[in-house]
Amino acid sequence: MKPGIHPKYQEVEARCACGNTFKTKSTKNELHLEICSNCHPFFTGRQKLIDTEGRVERFTKRFGAQSAETRRAAGKEAKAAKAAKAPKTAAAAPKPAKAKTQANA
Repeated sequence: MKPGIHPKYQEVEARCACGNTFKTKSTKNELHLEICSNCHPFFTGRQKLIDTEGRVERFTKRFGAQSAETRRAAGKEAKAAKAAKAPKTAAAAPKPAKAKTQANA
């Protein structure tokens, strides 16, 4: 390593927004974190939902807590209802043949 060009690597205390503090090493004098392993949902198992304009409630109301089986059953029911609702069309009648004119012949 070249002397004089590297920043000083020192032990600092990192502070999270949740209040957790721990020691680590950094080139900065102090570290302020927004989220740490004590408050992150992935590590804690708790999920914090920030709901804006009722989107989460609207989603759960619309879809609910469905399992794969109930989703398949609901999809089959919707398909059957749609098929019953749509009128069945008669077989397409053949198109009349164009009459040949003398100009085309």
